Amino acid sequence: MLKWTFIFIIACVAVFILQIAGIITDNNFAFTPALAFEKPWTFITSMFLHADFVHILINMMVLFFLGVVLESRIGSVHFVILFLLSGIVGSIGYMITAADSTIPAVGASGAIYGVLGVLAVLLPLAMVYIYGIIPMPMIGVAILWGLLDFFGMFTPGNIAHGAHLGGLFIGILYGFYLRTTVKKRYKKMLLQYYH
Repeated sequence: MLKWTFIFIIACVAVFILQIAGIITDNNFAFTPALAFEKPWTFITSMFLHADFVHILINMMVLFFLGVVLESRIGSVHFVILFLLSGIVGSIGYMITAADSTIPAVGASGAIYGVLGVLAVLLPLAMVYIYGIIPMPMIGVAILWGLLDFFGMFTPGNIAHGAHLGGLFIGILYGFYLRTTVKKRYKKMLLQYYH
């Protein structure tokens, strides 16, 4: 059975191809804070758009490595809820922090940060390799990326740091929700991971 991690990756790649072909444009589907309530669908559609090849490549690589791990442990229903909710709250985070409300934002980063947030709560000591070479526990990655985005909000650039922080915040909350309300499944997951 195809997992939602792969479905989201396929959807993002397909939409990116349609962007390159000019069939889908940022005008109607990117999230622009000033137009958020005129175009409410962009809270979701913006997650599947990407600015360029490097943007989608990095996002899809991170989604693949983190998404496969998380979805196999919390199940597809929770994964879909988390992904969409984190992406939506990521857009809200961007709306709150954007220096210019007319600049649109695109990308699955808010949703991916949500995945990271849940993993940081459920598997805090699981080791990952930053840039493929630097070992770091999942909780360390979440703290590092969170701090980089927090301080990044105070420097000019084209990264939606507020979207990342919004997604991470929801991911952490969702992780605690899973840990406290699905204790039996969580304990089973830990046993599978550490043995």
